[in-house]
Amino acid sequence: MTGTACRGETDKMTAKKTYQILAEAFLQEEVDTCFALLGDANMNWATYFAELGANFIYVRHEHCAVAAAMSYARALDKVGVASVTCGPGLTQIMTALPAAVRAHIPLVVFAGESPLRNNWYNQELDQAPFVTACGAAYHALHHPDRMLRQVRDAFVQARTEMRPVVLGVPFDLQNKDWTGAPELPAPSRDVLPKLRPMPPHPDDVAEAARLIAGAKKPVIMAGLGAVRSTGAGAACRTLAEKCGGLLATTLPARGLFHDDPFNLSIAGGFSSQVTRECLGEADLIIAVGASLAHHNTEGGKLYGQAKVLQIDTHPVALSQGRVPADAHLRGDAALTVQALADALEQRPEGAGNWRSPDLAKRIKDTPPDSSDFQVEQGLLDPRDVASALDAALPRDWEAVNSSGHCSYFVAQMPNRPVERFHTIREFGAIGNGISFAIGVAAARPDETIVMFDGDGSLLMHIQELETIRRHGLKVLICVLNDGAYGSEIHKLRSEGLSDAGAVFGRPDLAGIAKGFGLDGETVTDLSSLPDLVKKFAASDRGAVWDFPISDRVLSPVMQRAHPPG
Repeated sequence: MTGTACRGETDKMTAKKTYQILAEAFLQEEVDTCFALLGDANMNWATYFAELGANFIYVRHEHCAVAAAMSYARALDKVGVASVTCGPGLTQIMTALPAAVRAHIPLVVFAGESPLRNNWYNQELDQAPFVTACGAAYHALHHPDRMLRQVRDAFVQARTEMRPVVLGVPFDLQNKDWTGAPELPAPSRDVLPKLRPMPPHPDDVAEAARLIAGAKKPVIMAGLGAVRSTGAGAACRTLAEKCGGLLATTLPARGLFHDDPFNLSIAGGFSSQVTRECLGEADLIIAVGASLAHHNTEGGKLYGQAKVLQIDTHPVALSQGRVPADAHLRGDAALTVQALADALEQRPEGAGNWRSPDLAKRIKDTPPDSSDFQVEQGLLDPRDVASALDAALPRDWEAVNSSGHCSYFVAQMPNRPVERFHTIREFGAIGNGISFAIGVAAARPDETIVMFDGDGSLLMHIQELETIRRHGLKVLICVLNDGAYGSEIHKLRSEGLSDAGAVFGRPDLAGIAKGFGLDGETVTDLSSLPDLVKKFAASDRGAVWDFPISDRVLSPVMQRAHPPG
C-alpha cells in the first residue's frame, strides 16, 4: 500500500465518530447478530452497526436482549452479543447476567454510560458494582487510545472465561470525533490460542480402567462437556457396552442418548421413577463433562452409595460445598472415554452384567411418574400434554424448555435429541422461555422453533410476542396453563397456608396472541394436535397454544420436596 493510500485510509477513520469505529470493531469480531433495546447511550452505535450489515433483533425489554443472546450463544457455541442503554437499561439485566455466569455462556454486552461531562444526568449510576456482583466482568471505555483493544479483549475474555463481559461507554464520548488509533487491532480469532483437545495421561487411564472393571453396576452420566466434545456421545455408548453400564445425562445434556435402550435420561432432580431406582443401585458414577452440581446429585443423595469418577478438562475438588468425586481423570471427553473403552475387556452378557433385556424393557415401559391425581373436568393432566406433544411435533423442530413447575413434564419427552432440545436453567429464574426461543430462532433462522412454558413464566415477558411477529420468527409457544405460579401454590399448600398470593386465574392467552398479530389456540382436546401441527407448519407466523392444565398434578420434584399436606 502506498503512503498516499495509507493516509487516505487514516483520514477516513479519523473523520468518523467514535461510535462508528466501535461498531466496526464489533464487526471485525464476526458479530452478525445482536439483541438490543435502544436508548440514548447505545442507539447511535446500534443503528450504525445495523447499517454495516449486522442483524439486529430489537426486543421490548432489556432482560430479554441478554437472555436471547444467551440461547443464541449456546445454540451456535459462539459469543453472544447484546446491547442496552445506561442506568435503568443496565439494571434491567441483573437477572440475566448471573444466569449466563452460572451457565458458563460467553457474552459481550455493549452498554452505554451516562455522559462524562454533564454535571448532572438523571440516569447516572455507578454501573460496575452491579455487574461484578452478578459475577460478570465490567470494563469502562473512557480512553480512545485503549477502546479498540478493550473491545477485542472483551471477546477474548468472554470466550476464555466463559462468562459475560459488559462494556460501558459514555454516550457523549461515543458521539465525539474519533481520536484514537488509526487502525483496528488484530481480532480475537487471531490472538486466541489454537488448542487441540486434551488427551488423558496413560497412567490415569489405567487407574480409572481398574476402578471401572471392579464396578458391578456402573452408570455413565454425561454433561454439556460431552455434548461439546465431538464423538463423546458415541464413545460413552461404547464404554457402557464394554463395562455393562447404563447411560444418563445432566438436564442440559438430556437427549444425548435418547435412542439407546439403556438410557436412563436425566440424572438429578428431574430423574424419572426408574432412573432414581437404578441410580440408587449404582456402585460407580462415571461423570463425563458434568458439573456435579447440587441439582445433578440432589446434594449427594441421588447416588450417595456410589463412588464417583469425574472426567473433565478441569476437574473440581469442591462443588457447592461438597466433595463431588472420589477419583478424577483430566482430559477431553471424547478422547478420554474412548481411551477407557479401549483399555477395558468386554464384559460378558448374563451374570455380572447389569444390562439385560428385562432392564431395557423396564426403562422403556415405566412412565416417568405414575402418581395418581384427580384431574378436574375440562382440564388436562400436564403429563398427558407433554406425551401428546412429543408424539405430534416433528422430531426436527427445535425445542426450547423454559423453567418453572411445568418444565419437569416437558423434560421427560423421550423423542427429542440433545441437538434439538435447548435448556438453560442454572439460575432457576422463570420468565426466560420466550427470550430463549427468540435467540434459538435467530441462531437457526431456517428452522421451526417450539417453546414450552408455564403461564406464570410467559406472562412475565409476554410483550415479546410482538418481537416474534415483527421479526417474522416461526415460533410456536405451548403454554401449560394452571392459572398460577405452579411451584409456589404447591409449596404453600404443603405448609397448610393460603395459596391466594400465587393464584391469578387463566387469561385468554390465545386471544392475547391474536392481539399481537400471531395465531392462537386454546387446546382442550389432545386428539386435535396432529391437525393443529399441520396448520401451524403451513402458516407463515408464530402461534400460542394454550393448554388448560390441572393444578392438582404435582411433579415428582415437588412431591419429594413439598409433599401434599
